[in-house]
This record gives sequence, C-alpha cells and structure tokens, in this order.
Amino acid sequence: MKIITHYLLNKKAKRAKLLKDDCSERTRYNIISQKNFEQASFAHCPLGRSKAKETRRKGKKEMITLKSAREIELMEESGKILAGVHIGLRDLIKPGIDMWEIEEFAKEYITSRGAIPAQIGFEGYEYATCVSINDEICHGFPRHQKLKEGDLIKVDMCVDLNGGISDSCWAYAVGKPSEEVARLMEVTKKSLYLGIEQAQVGNRLGDIGHAIQSYAESFGYGVVRDFVGHGIGPTIHEAPMIAHYGEAGKGLRLKEGMVITIEPMINIGSWEADMVYSQSSGNINPAVTLDGTLSCQYEHSLAITKDGPKILTSQGEEMTY
Repeated sequence: MKIITHYLLNKKAKRAKLLKDDCSERTRYNIISQKNFEQASFAHCPLGRSKAKETRRKGKKEMITLKSAREIELMEESGKILAGVHIGLRDLIKPGIDMWEIEEFAKEYITSRGAIPAQIGFEGYEYATCVSINDEICHGFPRHQKLKEGDLIKVDMCVDLNGGISDSCWAYAVGKPSEEVARLMEVTKKSLYLGIEQAQVGNRLGDIGHAIQSYAESFGYGVVRDFVGHGIGPTIHEAPMIAHYGEAGKGLRLKEGMVITIEPMINIGSWEADMVYSQSSGNINPAVTLDGTLSCQYEHSLAITKDGPKILTSQGEEMTY
C-alpha cells in the first residue's frame, strides 16, 4: 500500500501552481549549532525565531530554574491527565476516523478534569494538540482528514493543571502497521528510554543525545537535529535545550531539580527537515522529512532526582531496557 505523504502532496500542489506564496520562502535548518537550537525552541511561529535572535543579539543568557518538590508534584499531577489522553487515544485512533476527532477528544478530556490545554494561545497556536502524520516530523495541526490503514500518527500536547505543565508526544499506528512502521516505532520508543536512562544527576546533556543517536543510527535511521527537547516548568519551553544527538561526556551537567523533556524524532531516511513558511498567513506548516520518508516521535517530561529520572507523564506501561 502506498502512503500519500505531506511531501508528495506538497510536490503535486507545486506542480499545479496551487501553493503560490506558500512556497516562496523555504527555511531549512541544516546547520548544527546553538543558533539552530534556539530557532527550534521557538519553532511554532516566526515571532519565536525573532525572539531567539533578539536574545542572542543582546547577549542574554537563559536561566535554568531548579524545581521544588511541590512544583514537580504539580507537574506530575498534570502529567497524569496528559497520560490519560494518550491512553484514550489508543482506542480512538483507527482507520476511517477524522483527525479532528483527536483534537476534540483531547480538549474535552483535559478541560473536564479542571486542567487547561496549554498549547492553546502559546505563541499564537490555536489548538490543544499537534497532530503529525506520516512524513510530518512535528508541529502538524489537527484538521479534517480521514485516517487510513497504515498511517503513522504522532500526537503532541501540553497540559496545565494549577500551574504545573507537562508535555508528551506519542505515536500511533492506524490499523495494523507494516513491518517498516512497526520497527520505526519500536526503535524510536526504545531510543527515548535509552535517553531517559542517561538523565542522571552528574551526567551531561551529551550523554542523553549520544544514547539516542547511537542506537537509532545503528538501524540506519536519521535523528532529527532541527527540533529538540527542552526544559519545562511554569512555561512550556525553558532552558536548557536537549539535543537528541551528541557526544557522551559533553555539554551541561545535569542537576537535581531540573525538569526536561526528551522527545526524539527519528526518520527512516535522512535526518534533514524542511518547512514551508507562508508569508501571507505568517504560519509555518508542519515540518516534514526532506526526503519524504516516514518520521516517528515519542516524548516524556521527566524530573532529574537523586534517585534517578522520574517520568512525569508515565502511562503506566513504560518499556524497560
């Protein structure tokens, strides 16, 4: 079965001259640098990239805030609600449903429990979820589109409960996955937990990235460089930025009280990403794989504790490696 990807639709539309200004400016973040990390941290809209540039220009240094036990407890409480959404989506996501049903389910589940879908209004974003399909790496948005057998869906969302914010993305196969999709999902999920294992007091950020990169690349997969994990707390995106590739023993040393997200995005093919920026709307369309291959993502929020990493968005069925 041939999966129709965002890449192919985009290519077809360009040939038909339907996208016009939407393809007038392509932004490809292919340079590995701190500048790219800052751009990726605010990748939801052009305003965010301007903010990152202004921070660098003024020589400001983002502060890493260590969280108290109470703050971590609040984030874990919101994480339980977020995990509940993902558990519910296991039964909802199937061939024939409209992608918009995912948004409606998540929003109702979160708000009915007294929490807030934290992505709504974040840098102008309008939805409770980011829903990315097949070759869309991340930042896809919910829309009216029927899911088909063999599709690969990634659902990313944030929950705010009494000031405690959690962030988690999960991947879902629509119907029975092909061997190719099943292996990509398995490798991506395992790479997440291998990264989490390295989130120990005294370790460095490079240890996390190296664990993820070395495992995923052993299967010939590409580890996306252009989007990264991040600190999280009273706001969705905080310092530090967590690359999913790197050199062991390098980078910032992890301290007790840090709360971060680890969210590897793994492509079957090249790690490179492509984004199309619309000058008319000021929006960035979903980031897609540059070569049109499938992409998968899993993400947890976790706290660095003296007893090891504590997953705040646990679904109760974590894999142990």
